[in-house]
Formats: sequence, C-alpha cells, structure tokens
Amino acid sequence: MKLYDSKRAPNPRRVRWFMAEKGIEDIEIVEVDIFGGDHRQPGYLSMAGLPNVPALELDDGTGITESIAICRYLESLYPEPNLFGTDPRETAIIEMWTRRAEMMVATPLMLTVRHGHPALAALEKQVPEIATTQRATAERGLKVLDRRLGESAFIAADRVTMADIIAFTAIDFARMVKFAPADDLAHLGRWIDAMRARPAATAGT
Repeated sequence: MKLYDSKRAPNPRRVRWFMAEKGIEDIEIVEVDIFGGDHRQPGYLSMAGLPNVPALELDDGTGITESIAICRYLESLYPEPNLFGTDPRETAIIEMWTRRAEMMVATPLMLTVRHGHPALAALEKQVPEIATTQRATAERGLKVLDRRLGESAFIAADRVTMADIIAFTAIDFARMVKFAPADDLAHLGRWIDAMRARPAATAGT
C-alpha cells in the first residue's frame, strides 16, 4: 500500500497520527506537493478520483480518499489499539463525537485557515468573511468539547480515539492564523496538553 501525504495539509496529519498510535510502519509514504499541483496530475486523479489528500492506494490499485475512511480501513487491518470502538455502544458514541469534532471544530477551523492565511490564496479565492464566521463557529464548538472534557479524560472514551485526533489536529493547524482556544476552557486546555505530550503528536510534523 501507498499513502499519498502532504505535510502542508491538515487532513493527512490525521492519518499519520492514527498510524503512529497503532505503530503502523509498513506503508510506503509518498509526498504530494499540493502547491506544485501534484494532486491534479492525471496519474494521481486516475487513482484518487479527486484532487484530494490524503489518499491510500491499495495493492490492487484501488484508491481510497477521505481521512476517516482511510483510518477505518487501516483499523480493520491493524485492530490494536482500538480507536473506533470495541462494542456497538462504544462505537456509536465514538462515531457521534467524531462527527461533532468534525462539524463543530475541524471544518470551521480549516475554513478559518483557508480563508484567512495569505499563503493559501494561491490555492483558492479567499473570502475574509468566511474566516470570521467560521472562527466564531469553532469557538462555540470548543465550548461543547470543554464541557464534555469536564466529565471524560478524552472526548469520546477513557482513551484516545479518532474523535481526539480529529479535534486536536484541527486546533493545532489553526495556529497558522494565530488561533488559540480561550484561556477559560480549562478542561480543553488540560486535554490539549495531554494530546500534545503523546508520541504520536510529532508524527510527520
């Protein structure tokens, strides 16, 4: 298998983190220069279907994009440590919080960076108002996570799961536009420190 990666994009880091938590080291990593347009070349598009990173190319040539889909596939091949749930109840709870982390925090923060960082104007037309409104959306979402983390060591379970990876990598990515969670979100701050201290936090950074 080959993982098409880009250290300049946020979603590939989710997969690198996931692989680091599991100790997956037998997948070839192929760096994609998105500013150079590698992801728009015919060969890449024929495999991935869309000009997106990351992409996982299976041994039979099948291409899988979308970071969570890639991680679910890898979870089936490398089941331990479990990051998606061990029984129906836990799996549903992890899925719920993964979706919340994605919609309430990760997507808004990615849009904040995409429309707020000058260097990214090379990739798309920026709309400053989008950065402003999405930043506010993310701030509201972080309050939800803070309340949750007041009752749980991690977002979806008593251990790191995909929900934590989704949320933390987005928060860390948003430092590009000098975004930082509010100081009064103490539970979130404790969790951020715990995530940043994990060995997987340095995966591919």
